[in-house]
Amino acid sequence: MRIGILSYHFPPEPAFIPGSLAEELAARGHEVRVLTGFPDYPGGQVYPGWRQRWRHQTHSDRLTVRRVPRYTGGDGSARAASWLSFAGSAALSGRRYLRDLDALYVFQRPAVTPAATGLLRLLGPVPTVLHVQDVWTEADPARPAESRRWTGRLESGLRRLYREAGVIVVGAPSMRELVLAGGAAPDRVRTVLNWTDERLFRPAEPGPAARRLVRRDDRCVVMHAGTIGVRQGLETAVRAAAALGDRMDLVLVGSGAEERRVRGLAAELGADNVRFVERRSPADMPQLYAAADYQLVMQRDLPELRGAVPGKLQAALSCAAPVVASAGGDTAELVEQARAGLSCPPEDWAALADRFWLAAAIPRDARRDMGRRGRDAYLGRMSLRAGVDRIEDCLRRVTADRVKNPKSA
Repeated sequence: MRIGILSYHFPPEPAFIPGSLAEELAARGHEVRVLTGFPDYPGGQVYPGWRQRWRHQTHSDRLTVRRVPRYTGGDGSARAASWLSFAGSAALSGRRYLRDLDALYVFQRPAVTPAATGLLRLLGPVPTVLHVQDVWTEADPARPAESRRWTGRLESGLRRLYREAGVIVVGAPSMRELVLAGGAAPDRVRTVLNWTDERLFRPAEPGPAARRLVRRDDRCVVMHAGTIGVRQGLETAVRAAAALGDRMDLVLVGSGAEERRVRGLAAELGADNVRFVERRSPADMPQLYAAADYQLVMQRDLPELRGAVPGKLQAALSCAAPVVASAGGDTAELVEQARAGLSCPPEDWAALADRFWLAAAIPRDARRDMGRRGRDAYLGRMSLRAGVDRIEDCLRRVTADRVKNPKSA
């Protein structure tokens, strides 16, 4: 097939879902054309060595990547301008670049919604697979009027995409319900769990440097690796760890907007068993995972997170690391179904403290069994191969539907 991929972010940015999908589809013999922007995530500035310009293309075997300019800015206030400028650039380049496709795959995040709606108007009836990663809920009345209007426009655009897509792929069962509530037809929605970067995240043995960084004695170590932000709510984890004293260590690897607040809370509580490690290269993470006893997956109880499974979970399971999940919905259910760790409701430090206590009490052999079961569950349901198989099937399905019903395509 001739397959187009529209994605706001693409490697070398940390966008391994569209990146690995493009590579795998090309390896399977399809002609793949990617339309994306120049790399600027997460800092909001174009990466060193890159310069925005028109008609920037790279080729490798059956894969072509075209990058188009977009407005970049260092803070969140430039977000709308970035999204709209990408929509304009995608429209100017995409009409010709993506012509004669058999199918279009859209990696849907809010940033790509304006571009996707505009591009589909220009391309006409192209069979489309919409891969939904975020569902915007109804605008909060407490937000400023302009913010509510902007959110409303995005919701309207997303509902239009639901109507026009031949197949809608969601990353978790609960997200299916949100998509249906947004007007999607039930017979067009498929659930495909996200995968992780399997070239990096695989079982490993911890080297001496990783052990020194993560461990200081034989006590149980629960590690959170990644963003220290609003969505994670790591204050809950700090309070839970502080309640257990020297029974366990909580190691936070990474940084983020809430790091100062979380560090301040640890100092205020005198939580000597909470330690902070600066952000590390993704290539270092499997050994750090292996040096800890559990990986912590935190997710606050926020409307915009309902139906979302954080990528941290797939990375941990792929590495055969047992998990402690302070989360609700599908995240907790996946952990419990796989018997890959422990879970508790989000934003409940007392419940999390109980899970930490139990985690420390579980023998090491039983922890390794948890990790093996999690790895098996990942390979069976969440792996790159399983995910691409399902999405390739969706692409074939929408292409076949166009052949059968050319007027409705």
